[in-house]
Amino acid sequence: MSMQSAQRETLSPDAAAAENSRSPFVRLTDLVAGIAPGKPVINLSVGEPQHAVPDFVGPVLAQHIAEFGKYPANKGTDQFRQAVAQWLGRRYTLDKPVDPEREVLVLNGTREGLFLAAIAARRYVKNRAGAPAMLIPNPFYAAYAAGAAAADCEPVYLPCRRDTGFLPDLDALDPALLKRTVAFYFASPANPQGAVADRAYLDRLVALSQRYGFIIFADECYGEIYSKDKPAGMLEAAGSGFANTIVFHSLSKRSNLPGLRMGFVAGDADFLAAFLELRNVAAPQVPMPLQHVAVAAYNDEEHVKKNRELYNAKFDLADQIIGDRYGYKRPAGGFFLWLDVSKYGGSEVVTKRLWAEAGVRVVPGKYLAREQADGSNPGADYIRVAMVQNAEATAEALHRIVDVLG
Repeated sequence: MSMQSAQRETLSPDAAAAENSRSPFVRLTDLVAGIAPGKPVINLSVGEPQHAVPDFVGPVLAQHIAEFGKYPANKGTDQFRQAVAQWLGRRYTLDKPVDPEREVLVLNGTREGLFLAAIAARRYVKNRAGAPAMLIPNPFYAAYAAGAAAADCEPVYLPCRRDTGFLPDLDALDPALLKRTVAFYFASPANPQGAVADRAYLDRLVALSQRYGFIIFADECYGEIYSKDKPAGMLEAAGSGFANTIVFHSLSKRSNLPGLRMGFVAGDADFLAAFLELRNVAAPQVPMPLQHVAVAAYNDEEHVKKNRELYNAKFDLADQIIGDRYGYKRPAGGFFLWLDVSKYGGSEVVTKRLWAEAGVRVVPGKYLAREQADGSNPGADYIRVAMVQNAEATAEALHRIVDVLG
């Protein structure tokens, strides 16, 4: 056993908590430090889209380049918010049109929005019956836990395992917990498992939020990448007032623009007014030329369709190459494989082995999750594989995985 492994096994509870709070990618770098890749590297660890940037981006930026010389309004330009409201109306079946003036805000990418929204919710949601809590699916996107910590709320991790459809089990939620819940982070399609909640599930979650008075933070950033059926949206379940419901969207995955840092939040107007008050003093503004790109992106579906086709072609490769190994089933949405490697030593062991023998870089599922009260970690038996490279590199990486693990 290496010194590093021995240290991990003997961490105190406080040290273990500190280790868990580190970025999963920093932990991954530490895990494989000093290990030479066995073959030319194929990086499938980071969910960073590698498809081409849409053709319209450059011309739109050039047309509006002078606007980098102006301070933008924090809530976003009128044109941007109108484009978002119209897109939401086309994409989802809503009880009423989205009001671009009161029910949409621009974000500098959804990460900062998901983080700062927790602080706004802690101030906004009153009369909690006990220590304030935020509910987080487990595994999860790291910004959720960071937001809960910044808001001084207890993070309560809801295990998302195969037997729960890789979604939180709503029937298992204790009313006493719900009465002290400030916000419920929820992702559909889920990162990393690709699970998609159906409309009935969303209806149940909205009913709970309205009964117990907590805010739903619906992370729908992977909602435009799906194999067959369009994922339902939380605003569809929220009713005409979108009460207690907030959705987050981004151009990173939908339009293959992770570096643009463009997103939006939409939903409950009263909460968004409070959120804007915080954003006006604490959040980065979004340059107006980038908002013009976003307007173009939300008014064009052809590039989204082509992007989705590229991902589906790579999942066709996974169907052929992975087959029924490692508990693989083609995910309903998103662009990750969530592979069960429990038979091969678990997520950390397999991650190191794939790096050392195959040059394939993946993320241990353990690093994307937290330990539950019983000591189990819902990600410990899995690796996350991001299907972001081109088809040739993806096929090569999948073949290497099968060659190493059998």
